[in-house]
Amino acid sequence: MYTRERMSTEALRRISLCQGLDREAAQKLLALAKEISFVKGAQLVRQNESARGAFLIRKGEVEARVALPGGGALTVAELGDGDVFGEMALIERGVCSATVVARTNVDGWFIARDDFRAMVASREAVALEIQRAITRNLASKLRALNAQVRDHPAPEDRPAREAPPSGDPLAGIGRSKHASFDWRAFLPILPFFEGFDVDEIDELVAEAGVMELARSAWVFAQNQPADACYLIVRGALEVFTRADGRERRVAIAGPGELVGYLAALEGAAHAASARAREAACLLEFPRKPFLAHYEGNSTASVSLQHAIHRSLLRSLARTNTLLTRLISHARLSAAAAEAAELEAALHGQIWRADRVIE
Repeated sequence: MYTRERMSTEALRRISLCQGLDREAAQKLLALAKEISFVKGAQLVRQNESARGAFLIRKGEVEARVALPGGGALTVAELGDGDVFGEMALIERGVCSATVVARTNVDGWFIARDDFRAMVASREAVALEIQRAITRNLASKLRALNAQVRDHPAPEDRPAREAPPSGDPLAGIGRSKHASFDWRAFLPILPFFEGFDVDEIDELVAEAGVMELARSAWVFAQNQPADACYLIVRGALEVFTRADGRERRVAIAGPGELVGYLAALEGAAHAASARAREAACLLEFPRKPFLAHYEGNSTASVSLQHAIHRSLLRSLARTNTLLTRLISHARLSAAAAEAAELEAALHGQIWRADRVIE
């Protein structure tokens, strides 16, 4: 016979964000969550109000609507049993990019940001597990958004400069613990290591290799397997996508930025290419030890999780900037259907940062 608590725990584990949690972890999360109910037509959140936490839908349907500049509203997302929205508020302050309305009666749970952050500060295993689930969720969304962006032509697209290498472009590059300058002295001032102490930095870089690349050298190519990710210590990399003989710059990544980490985390192929825009010094983190650190619960692992979140938020901000430009281009070209599709991709995230992510 099932108790009400066990039934609630099992229901929580069916939520997309909580799948994979063991029963003990789910029980701890359930103790943090507040049960919520909304009648049909009720507003769960309003566009432009502060995002306070995550909504986990046990039963019911909601839709996210965004007010359009010329009047009216556009439905940008539809969610139902087992879905989640607002989870980004658990790791970063922000605002709601859409109004969410109950299409039916809705039951579920709400997890407040402040309560969740308190659990993270105590290094509860369940909080770290949920943080990693949020990372996986955000990484999946970011990949889908980037794919959608690539599907739409942009004015900045240019003819491809050269064919990508057929094999590993770094196969002949030496790795060591030394460089032509004191690279270790740079690490504490790099944005990636914000919040790390010296011992945590040493723990993370212990298995990393140092490499120095000449201008225009390739780091990885689109569709190649991700065996590592790379932290820029000095110099800059150009990250770009390629399709049908044309290239589109995604970002110029400078010192303190991590590149190639999305594919490394997911065990997927690289969705973009990277090459040195100028002479660069990189730290190469092989995928296996990098994942071991990321999935651990040491203080260094917690700091690494926070650094990955910052990197993801920076990548998301760049993608949203590209989406905004594509929306403007579509409107100027009188491509209403294309503009509506891109608006849905932008605002369907139901969250946006309330500050510039640096």
